[in-house]
Amino acid sequence: MSPETSPEYSVVSYGRELADAYLGRVQQAVAAAGARIVELENAEGDGYVVSKLFVTYDGPLAALRTAVTAAAAAALDGGAAPAQSAVVPASLVEPGRKLLVMDVDSTLIKQEVIELLAAHAGREAEVAAVTEAAMRGELDFAQSLHARVKTLAGLPESVIAEVGTRIELSDGAEALVKAFLSAGHAVAVVSGGFNQVLAPLASALELTYARANQLGVENGVLTGSVTGEVVDRAVKARSLREWAAELDIRLDQTIAVGDGANDLDMLAAAALGVAFNAKPAVQAAADAVLNLPSLDVVQHFVKL
Repeated sequence: MSPETSPEYSVVSYGRELADAYLGRVQQAVAAAGARIVELENAEGDGYVVSKLFVTYDGPLAALRTAVTAAAAAALDGGAAPAQSAVVPASLVEPGRKLLVMDVDSTLIKQEVIELLAAHAGREAEVAAVTEAAMRGELDFAQSLHARVKTLAGLPESVIAEVGTRIELSDGAEALVKAFLSAGHAVAVVSGGFNQVLAPLASALELTYARANQLGVENGVLTGSVTGEVVDRAVKARSLREWAAELDIRLDQTIAVGDGANDLDMLAAAALGVAFNAKPAVQAAADAVLNLPSLDVVQHFVKL
């Protein structure tokens, strides 16, 4: 295949700073893998810098990722400032509408909503411990959710609105959503949290889709249960596929972002699965790892 007809990938490096030694190692690895660098683009955001290599490449994506990962590790071992690199598939570099699907708790927002609610019942520490174990994949998500929600039984429904006022978006979250939507792409969220808290946030951000669990409420009081289907890892992955189909967006033009074990199937279903300040098992499974507080780095994984 000639360079003019070879698929074009991007190799994206990012960090609070990017050392020349780090970028040099990555570029050398890209060339050694048989890729041809056709364009270099630099960008910066609030607290981070990005360097993007656009390359033509005829080999397997996995081989290029392995080469770049090894080069990045070698640079860090050599004393380069902390940084990370991701190889983005050609389908996300080429033109076409994209779909970005994100987890909510500890991804789109900084907190875990169930813990904020549990604080009203004096059970925050207990619930936080269960949440951590579930996110590490040590507990069945549905079982852990039911156990945690049970602690909320008897709380007045008004605590939902109060918790909603305490929600903080992750750094760069609003900028990321606006960048994708203004470029004509779609943005959705799917959460193991609760629709009563998510719906106002989704409306304010003008998200394309939003899905979460529904807290049971009777006579103005939380019942300690969820109604309907639990949004677990299978439902998250199914949501991504359903929304892509409804929007007539190919699966290879989707991106998923999450931080816990409940997100693993969704990350695997997308063309690019991004682990955002995630648990080790999620980082190991993801296509890209983002260990910066700035969620808007994700916008640099596509050509907006």
